Amino acid sequence: MIAFLKGRLVQRDPTHVIVDVNGVGYLLHISLQTFSEIKEQEHIMLHTHLSIREDAHVLFGFSSETEKKLFQQLVSVNGVGPSTAIVMLSYMNSQELKAAIVREDAAALQSIKGIGGKTAQRVIIELKDKLKKESWDETQPSISVSPHNTLRKEALSALLTLGLPKAAAEKSVDTVLKKSGNTITLEDLVKQALKNA
Repeated sequence: MIAFLKGRLVQRDPTHVIVDVNGVGYLLHISLQTFSEIKEQEHIMLHTHLSIREDAHVLFGFSSETEKKLFQQLVSVNGVGPSTAIVMLSYMNSQELKAAIVREDAAALQSIKGIGGKTAQRVIIELKDKLKKESWDETQPSISVSPHNTLRKEALSALLTLGLPKAAAEKSVDTVLKKSGNTITLEDLVKQALKNA
């Protein structure tokens, strides 16, 4: 229905953005992967996927067609909803996730919050052959470092949205920040905090 949105970036958070398209503000849910790629761009184009539920119409945004395609393949698996797929794409980038599925690395998939043994096996069984046929050529960008308190706040916001309890999220973020200081990117901070939580 809506293939992409092109407009001015009004708000940027680790889990969502608001894009002004000719005076209409669209809220799009995004992965950490997309968050790191859009950086501080003023004008952006995001590929979109519209999820229609009984209680809401939810737009998901992706910085690349590749990530959107992988998201759509993930939600085609029974037991994987859009929110779970976004969490999966936040834990690992597209290549890492694809590699884990092709290698049949159920343990890597189960390290993602909300993915149990049965779901990991279903994802592998249903997507392994499809993904083997595709070629993936994406380079991974790095993101600029935010000031320490903003970095902590944004990381906590992302972790809470991904379903972590507040106390566990704060403890995990503070532990990672203590080890790395201000040299860590937001994406890496959230990934390491997720692993430690």
